[in-house]
Order: sequence, then C-alpha cells, then structure tokens
Amino acid sequence: MKKILLILLLLVSVAGITVIGSDLIIESKTQVFSDAEKKIKLDGGVTVKLDNLTVESEKADVTVRRNSKLDLATFYNKPYAYEVNANKKREVKANILKVSLINKIVRAEGETQSVITEGNTPIIVINADAQEYDTSSSVMVATGSVAMKYKDIDTFSDKAVIIADEKGGVKKIDLIGNARVKQAQNESEGNHFVYNPITEEMSVTGNTKTVAITDDGKKLTIHSDYQHYSKRQNSYIGSGHVKIWYEDYFAQGPKVTVIPDNKTQKLNEVYFVGRSKIIQQEKDIIADKIRITMDPKDFTAEGNVRTIIHNVDTKENGDL
Repeated sequence: MKKILLILLLLVSVAGITVIGSDLIIESKTQVFSDAEKKIKLDGGVTVKLDNLTVESEKADVTVRRNSKLDLATFYNKPYAYEVNANKKREVKANILKVSLINKIVRAEGETQSVITEGNTPIIVINADAQEYDTSSSVMVATGSVAMKYKDIDTFSDKAVIIADEKGGVKKIDLIGNARVKQAQNESEGNHFVYNPITEEMSVTGNTKTVAITDDGKKLTIHSDYQHYSKRQNSYIGSGHVKIWYEDYFAQGPKVTVIPDNKTQKLNEVYFVGRSKIIQQEKDIIADKIRITMDPKDFTAEGNVRTIIHNVDTKENGDL
C-alpha cells in the first residue's frame, strides 16, 4: 500500500505541479514510474521547465532519490533546451541532454551546439563534443573539438569557458589547449587565450604565434611566450623570447610593441626594447632599442649599437 502511494505521489509531482523551492514543471503524454530503476520514464511531447530554462524532447527519464526527490533528468533523441533572459536567448542542441534538477546544471553530449542570440542576431555559436552550462553561475564549459564564433571572431580549442553577465551577455571567454583565433585576415595561436569582450582585449600565453596581414598583403609574424592584443588600439604587445618576421627582416628580443600609424591607424611600427637584434641579409644589428617601420620599410637602432656584416670580401696582401 505504501509503495502504491509513493508511486501516485511521484506521478502527481511530475504531471504539471510546481515543486516547492525549485520552480520545476514536467509535462509529457505518458509517464511511468519504475520502482526497480528508481526512474520516471516520460514519452511523447516531453517538456521540462526549471526557472527560465525549458527543455523539450520526445523521450526522457528522471531519476528519483531515496528521499523521493527528483534528481537527474535525461533527454534523448536530439532534445532542445533554451533559456530566455530579457532580449537574449540561449539555445542548446545535442544528441543527449542531462539536467540536474537539484544543481540546475545542463550537460549536452554528442554533436552539441549552443547559440546565444540578442534579438534575432546570433552573438555566439559554440560547437563541441560536450557542453555543460550552470544556470546559477551562468558559466558554460565546452570540451572536445570546440569551434566557436563570437561576432567577427572564429576560435578553435580543446576547451572553452564562457562566462555570461547577469543580463545574459558574454563577459569573458577562455580558450584552453591548442587554441587558435581568427579575426579578419589575422590569426593567432597559443596554449591559453583570455578574451574580454567589454574591453575587446585578448591575452595569449604558451608558445604564442600571431600572423597579421597588412592591407597590401604583406605578412607580419610574431612568436613569443606571451602576447596581448587590443582591438580598439589595433596594437600588439609581446614578451619572452620574441621573434618577428617581416619580408627580409628577422628580429628578436625580450619585448616588443606593434602599433599603428597615427594617421592611417594601420599596423606600421615595431618597437623592440631590451637587448635586441635585427637581421637583414648579411647584416646583424644588435642594440638596446630597435624600431622597425613597414611603410616606408626601414629600421633604426639605438643604445650600444653593434653591427656585424657577414661574408665580407677580403684580398690577400699580394693583391694590395
């Protein structure tokens, strides 16, 4: 008799009644409770609403704890979840969705895609093997072959962490492991990217490389341990074993700053500070400061300058 009452209680609780303290509503065409599996099996037009989160699927099951509390809802057959916050909407698609009804965490597995739109405009699109979203903290973690598009930026990495603000906008993006970022004609790679969408600044650590293409199609390549890029100022800062290639120039030093021309606002000047070296053809120039300009193509060296010219032709004494 007690078992029958328990089953009835569980079925009533998932038939459309809000659970006290969790704002949970579960609806479906059929619902069956398995006492052996401690699961409620839902079939046909399954809809789960948890605060601002809604999940839709044709098939799902919900595990039940010993204290009769609903625990994990698992949705099958390519379910769809969405959360609306003001004029922003977050959508998640996957082969399987798992929603912790207690912790309010959504986990998507298999061919996952998340989309955040503002109005009718997609702000960010994330594709990955798996994604996990904490609705309480607004933190999304994507893992496995992560490909993301944020406005005009395309990224690729092993893992990505996206933190949203209280209004559903993107506050911070972390790219971890084999990370690569493409923006217009420029491309950067490194072990760890941190991007601040508010200030439009990006920092990169670990075996970093940036390739910037100038308007005339010429390539500027920067290697260093650390790099920082400001989109608003269109400038780069690199430190730690910095190496730069530009046409027939090769330069290296402890720290570099790449800035645009004051008038055109296009990348044009490269400043090395600390004991640095520039190589052009047979010449090595070593100095405390080196300034390179791309238009016109030139360089100046200052501070304890030393020049080495290789392969100088010499004559024997008998020819003098």
